[in-house]
Amino acid sequence: MIFTSLLETAWHALTTHRMRSFLTMLGMVIGVAAVILMLAIGQGAQAMVRSAIESMGSNLFIIMSGAVSSGGARVATGDAPSLTFDDADAIRDLPDILASAPVSPGGAQLIYGGVNWNTSVYGTTPDYAVVRNWSMASGSFFSDADVRRGARVAVIGGVVARELFGDEDPVGKIIRIKQAPFEVIGVLASKGQSLDGRDQDDTVLVPISSAQQKIFSNTLRNRARFIMVQAVSEKRMDAAEASINDLLRSRHRIGLGQDDDFTVRNLTALAETAASTTRIMSLLLGAIAAISLVVGGIGIMNIMLVSVTERTREIGIRMAIGARRRDVLWQFLIEALTLSLIGCGIGLLFGIGGAWLVERLAGLPVAVTPASVLMAVGVSFLIGVFFGFYPARRAAGLDPIDALRSQ
Repeated sequence: MIFTSLLETAWHALTTHRMRSFLTMLGMVIGVAAVILMLAIGQGAQAMVRSAIESMGSNLFIIMSGAVSSGGARVATGDAPSLTFDDADAIRDLPDILASAPVSPGGAQLIYGGVNWNTSVYGTTPDYAVVRNWSMASGSFFSDADVRRGARVAVIGGVVARELFGDEDPVGKIIRIKQAPFEVIGVLASKGQSLDGRDQDDTVLVPISSAQQKIFSNTLRNRARFIMVQAVSEKRMDAAEASINDLLRSRHRIGLGQDDDFTVRNLTALAETAASTTRIMSLLLGAIAAISLVVGGIGIMNIMLVSVTERTREIGIRMAIGARRRDVLWQFLIEALTLSLIGCGIGLLFGIGGAWLVERLAGLPVAVTPASVLMAVGVSFLIGVFFGFYPARRAAGLDPIDALRSQ
């Protein structure tokens, strides 16, 4: 018997019992749909985390003012202004460091005409754009000269530009930050949400000297709340961290055995941990959904065993008129594969449609990748072979005389 004849015979056998075939395929439909949907949600979450990591920048450290004693009490990390602008300059000169930017953050009310908007304001230096890998949508970033002279210039994020100016071009316009006038010289390219859920586009960057003098009225001049640092490469992150620690301990005159008055955090390592956690969750979701595929395979095997029992006499007749054992084996194996692959095809449609609905209705990020589709098809094929082989082998092993006597 040639393959086309086997396929026609298998199709005829399946269509003869349509309801039973449909119910048998239902397990595969549900299993494949669940796998595609769960993997799509997992892949979407991974893509969102990757985007957030890329928006942060690469090879990043953040140096916080560390816990120190003040009047007999311990002051929390970031509250004691132990870092200076000179610290940032000295860090920038280290061989493993590409850029270093001191940052003085705070919140402020912005005013343009009759429009008000409350947002985060960061006083920093031009190196901040390098560290954060932040390009410009329009205009330009402020310069070192602007920092030295305390220029009243500002670079705004896309959300601020939209809320204050609407469709109007912000570059060259004057806004008031806590009543101090600042000229908008540029608009930052969009970055979206950060890993902690903050909208990175809802921000204003100004020279750190201007921020301390005109906005925050900071009496501790030339000190930063934290310093953002970018290493030259990922391979030199460990060496960079060690050199930063040694430099700051020396500059701050911290003796052996004394606590640091700063904290160095590897943001890239934290981001990779978040990405790894998301990947593991994606795999777990897929593994849980794959259980239903196995259940569907067991259903196929059960129905095929019932089919072998019902068609014992038919098998005897086929073998009596010349069908070989391998022809019978292939006949039932193709029937199992047909059930599995048709169920897989319907499941793919439901899974992709379900992913689309999740994205549209729930607003969750999803990503149906070719790899997940190929994996679902491959697993369905293997399940059809694995769970169909035993019934097919049992059918092929029947004795023709005993099969003909079956009623």
